[in-house]
Amino acid sequence: MTTPLLFTPLELRGVRLRNRVVVPPMLQYKGEAGLPVDWHAINVGRFAAGGAGLVFVESTKVERRGAGTVGDLLLSEDRFVEPISRLARVIAENGSVPGIQLGHSGRKARGRFPWQQRGPLERSPEIPDFDAWEPVAPSAVPFAEGWPAPRALELSELPGVIDAWAQAARRAHRAGFEVLELHVAHGFLLHSFLSPHANRREDAYGGSEANRMRFPLEVIEAVRAQWPEDKPLFLRLSMEDDAGWGPDENVRFVRAAKPLGVDAIDCSSGGTTDKPPSLPTVNTYGFQVPWAAKLRREAEIPTMAVGLIIHGDQAERILQDGDADLIAVGREFLHNPNWAVDAALKLGLDGYDVAPVQAGWWLSQRAKRGFGGNPSTWQTGRAADD
Repeated sequence: MTTPLLFTPLELRGVRLRNRVVVPPMLQYKGEAGLPVDWHAINVGRFAAGGAGLVFVESTKVERRGAGTVGDLLLSEDRFVEPISRLARVIAENGSVPGIQLGHSGRKARGRFPWQQRGPLERSPEIPDFDAWEPVAPSAVPFAEGWPAPRALELSELPGVIDAWAQAARRAHRAGFEVLELHVAHGFLLHSFLSPHANRREDAYGGSEANRMRFPLEVIEAVRAQWPEDKPLFLRLSMEDDAGWGPDENVRFVRAAKPLGVDAIDCSSGGTTDKPPSLPTVNTYGFQVPWAAKLRREAEIPTMAVGLIIHGDQAERILQDGDADLIAVGREFLHNPNWAVDAALKLGLDGYDVAPVQAGWWLSQRAKRGFGGNPSTWQTGRAADD
C-alpha cells in the first residue's frame, strides 16, 4: 500500500523528520526557578516514544521578566543550557527530533496558573524579585480587566530585548535542539508589537503596519544570525486574534519574514485580549486548518496545522488536501501518548514500527498471534464522531 502522507518523512534544511506528526509546545508550569524537573523529561520522553516525528519543549522564556508564571522554564542565562539539554537528549534518544519554542510573555507576564483562575499574581514574600519581574510591552495597554498596565519599553531598551532572543537561540543550539520556534502569537510580546490594539507607539516601532512589524522582524533576523544555517526556524502566529491582526496581515508579515530565514509557520489564533476568537467554527474539528491552508498558499511557505486534530484519518486528509505540511497534535497526545502508533495502525501500517522496539516488538507479537480483538484505543476514526 502507499504510505500515508502522515508517515512520510519531511526534510527542512538539514533536519529530517521521520513523519509529519508534531507534538507542539505545551506549558507544564512545573519549572523550579526556571529549571526543568523530572516531569519535563517524562513528559517529552513519552511523546517521542509514542512515535511523533518532532517534539517541542514548551515555551521557554528568553528573559526573566518574560516568564508567564513562577513555573516557566528559562534560557536567559548560560547556566540553563545543561539542565535543559537533558530534554533534547531524551527526545532524540527516543527517536524524535528535539525542538524548543522561545517566548516572552510581555504584558501577560507575572500571572497565575490557568487552573487558579487566570489573572495577575499578587505580591508575595515567596517571590523576592517581584518588582524586577515586570510586565513590559510595546505600550501601556493592559491585557484584560484586572491586569496591571505593563510598562512600555523605551526605545533604548529594544536592542537589549532583541539580543535576549538571539542569545537564547544560541543557547538552544548548544543544548542540542534541532528545530527552533519563536512564539509570535497569543498576545505575548512579539504578537503585541504586531497588534494595532496592543501597540500604540508613535515611534519607528508603532503606527503603520510596516512599523509594527519592525520589532518581530528584527528579532527573527537576530535569532537567525545565532541559529545554525542547517537548522529550521518556525514561527507560531495567531492567524486571527479578533483585535485587528488577521489572516491577510499574517500573509504580509510572513512574506517579509521568509527571506530572513523562516522555514515553517505554526498556525494558531487568539490571545490579544481575554476573549476567545469569534471564529464561526471554534471547537469543531480542525477549526484552524483554513488559516494554515491560506498561509501555505498565499505566502508559499510550509505550514503546521493545529487545533482539535483528533484522529489519524483527519490528519491524513489535511495533508492530502494540501492544507498543511505538518500536523500538530497537542491535547490528544496528552490523552494518548501513543497517538502516532495508534494513527499508523488505523491508517493501515504496522504501527508498532513507529514505537521503540522495547514496546513495539511485544505489541507486534500479540497482533501477529491474532488475539481476537482491538487495542483499547481502537476507534474507526473521525467518521465515528460525525
